[in-house]
Amino acid sequence: MTISEGSRLPDATLLAMGANGPEAVELAPKLKGRKVVIFGLPGAYTGVCTTAHVPSFIRTKDKFAGKGVDEIICISVNDPFVMKAWAEATGAAEAGLTFLGDADASFTKAIGLNFTAPPAGLIDRSKRYALYAEDGVVKVLHLEESPGVCEASGGESLLAAI
Repeated sequence: MTISEGSRLPDATLLAMGANGPEAVELAPKLKGRKVVIFGLPGAYTGVCTTAHVPSFIRTKDKFAGKGVDEIICISVNDPFVMKAWAEATGAAEAGLTFLGDADASFTKAIGLNFTAPPAGLIDRSKRYALYAEDGVVKVLHLEESPGVCEASGGESLLAAI
């Protein structure tokens, strides 16, 4: 089942790089009692993800904070090593965005937003989306029809909707 507005986000264990290497990050506590933006994308270092999607949330981070958003989280079906390097390479880490790896795509599959494109080497990757959640409940969901497009799921579009 694909997640929709009004749905509660499933609990998930994602991965981030900590001081001593990969660390499990439980999603439920990060969402509890907080206003959070989550954006998902097909893959680290891929074209539109790097040139459009991530930069749109770097540009709008302060405006989201002005609307009471506590954290902006990028989730991709990648390992935490890649996610950390990509966050640093794009300037997202310096901007204060959180990058979490969904290494086995379990969260992405649980919300029904996975896709596979073998010719591009993308297996069980995330569709491109952005959502705004309050206390773990999706209030706004913007899903792209094509993974190669970043319009509805960009930072400016989501910001305008909340």
